[in-house]
Amino acid sequence: MAISRRAPILVVAAATLLALTACSQSGTSSSTAAGASTPAATASAPLPSPFNGAPVKVALVRQSGAGDFFEAWGAGATAQAKAANIELTVTDARNDNAKQASDLEQAIASKPAAIIVDHGQTDTLQPLITEAVAAKIPVVTYDLALTDATGVITTSQSDASMAQGVLDQLVKDVGDGAKVGYVSATGFAPLDARAKVWDQVVAAHKLDVVFSTGKVTESTATDNIPLVDAALKQNPDVQAIFAPYDEITKGTVQAVIQNNLQSKVKVYGIDISNADIQVITADGSPWVATSATDPAAVGAGVIRTLALSLAGQLKDTSEQFPAVTITQQFLADNAVTNVTQLRVAEPKLKLDTTVVADWLPAVSG
Repeated sequence: MAISRRAPILVVAAATLLALTACSQSGTSSSTAAGASTPAATASAPLPSPFNGAPVKVALVRQSGAGDFFEAWGAGATAQAKAANIELTVTDARNDNAKQASDLEQAIASKPAAIIVDHGQTDTLQPLITEAVAAKIPVVTYDLALTDATGVITTSQSDASMAQGVLDQLVKDVGDGAKVGYVSATGFAPLDARAKVWDQVVAAHKLDVVFSTGKVTESTATDNIPLVDAALKQNPDVQAIFAPYDEITKGTVQAVIQNNLQSKVKVYGIDISNADIQVITADGSPWVATSATDPAAVGAGVIRTLALSLAGQLKDTSEQFPAVTITQQFLADNAVTNVTQLRVAEPKLKLDTTVVADWLPAVSG
């Protein structure tokens, strides 16, 4: 999940943010959002069974949201699937839990070689995932909390380390006992994991939480602007805000700017994308740090996890993709204006040594 931005302060910054938000919600192509994904290296060994014959049919059942993070994740997954001779059938419920359940039911009925479930609600999906496992269909999940993961390979960003990294930066910047705000939502596995770290950091550093608000919708950035605006009007002395999903971060940044508090309030987010980098590096932006993976690299990593499993070469039943903390200052010092440049400045984002094989090199944007 991901968000943020800046420009010659109030009027221009607001216009820039609204334009970027509209862009991220209007179906920008994946190649535009994060760069086209291509093989990072040539395979040095032939494809093993079952990938050395007809394309392996895999269903990808998604629950994505607004923003180019999800588009980049999908682009990475699609490129890696092509490199592994996987025929990927993708459905996307777009915040409709009932549709995702129906999509998963149909995927099970089609009897693919495997199913990947990307995000979603535990209560909705757990019974169906259990059904798929009982039907002997291999299942890989991404950023989905399960009450029973028996027979399932789970993957995720390291949400705890993501939150810890950026919150360490927050405490470094504003100090113990600072007045802080929190903008997030509950019921989403990654956000719930980040919330646990937030609670721990608040307690350990005696942070004064003056407001908590936020929600996830089909238009998350836009819908969080009035919520944060109201909170800021009641608490203009807040020093920092943690908004741990970039679409939420974008709405938070816009609310800070329209209240003319960008010189007083620091915003800390999670996720990174081309649009996010534009927001963070805009003149006068309050978004000063984010913690992120490269979504295209993560989408590709999930596919590699599945492929290695089907080839009988996966050692673990879970995989966490490590994140890095990226500051506004780092982007400025390295003249980074897009994700492609960021991968060069911070090569850990490529994940090109994570769940790979001689026949299955990573793809990158």
